[in-house]
Amino acid sequence: PCPQELRPRGLDIKQEELGDLVDKEMAATAAAIETASARIEEMLSKARADDTGVKLEVNERILGSCTGLMQAIHVLVLASKDLQREIVESGRGAASPKEFYAKNSRWTEGLISASKEVGWGATVMVDAADLVVQGKGTFEELMVCSREIAASTAQLVAASKVKADKDSANLCKLQQASRGVNQATASVVASTKAGKSQVEEKDSMDFSSMTLTQIKRQEMDSQVRVLELENQLQKERQKLGELRKKHYELAGVAEGWEEDGEWCQPSINPLQGAGCGFGPPQCHRTSHQLLGTGG
Repeated sequence: PCPQELRPRGLDIKQEELGDLVDKEMAATAAAIETASARIEEMLSKARADDTGVKLEVNERILGSCTGLMQAIHVLVLASKDLQREIVESGRGAASPKEFYAKNSRWTEGLISASKEVGWGATVMVDAADLVVQGKGTFEELMVCSREIAASTAQLVAASKVKADKDSANLCKLQQASRGVNQATASVVASTKAGKSQVEEKDSMDFSSMTLTQIKRQEMDSQVRVLELENQLQKERQKLGELRKKHYELAGVAEGWEEDGEWCQPSINPLQGAGCGFGPPQCHRTSHQLLGTGG
């Protein structure tokens, strides 16, 4: 759907048609989610037939988490419909459901808009997953799409519950479904991040298609990088040692360790790891005494 189709249409139609439109959009959203779920199953079947190794493992994990998200959204949409039905039944009095929707047109338009966003988000997310599985899309785009659809479901929850009784069992069910969507979204993001790392690690270690010259060039580049990192590590260790030494000096003065030209330093090598404990203080002569300039 184009962005224009996602705009609330309540202002463009007669108020008496709002009730029909709510039912139509909720049904369309449910259908979009079912279609998205079916597409994911097709992609999963194709991946199992065509892919092997790391690629199959990554695709199975990502598509499995996408399936979980679609299932969670399906539960949420059903819970939203149940709550809407309860709100209408308890609030309409002698009026018909259509009259209730028309009387509460702003609320109705919010439901329509939120429902459209969820259906659209499901379609876009599956498109992104399809491209990732084919190796044509980015993992980042899939993560963004999953977060977007979670935001859309949050909008639907907010629109659904605005007129609900706070003690409603259907409201409680909707809120539980919303938490389920959030958890499923986190699972999609986590599986996508893990898949990205796994693919990148595999690609960086795959030398099967390189020539002898390319291998030699890569080997030299790797040696240079190792030397650079070792040099950086050594400098950072020296910096850490000096920082710790200064820390102990300042801490010693603050605690009154320095007496009669001596200061006490914890018995720890400043170049040791940060997890080391402190031993009993040991006294050392101050720097001018160690250099022979003092008394």
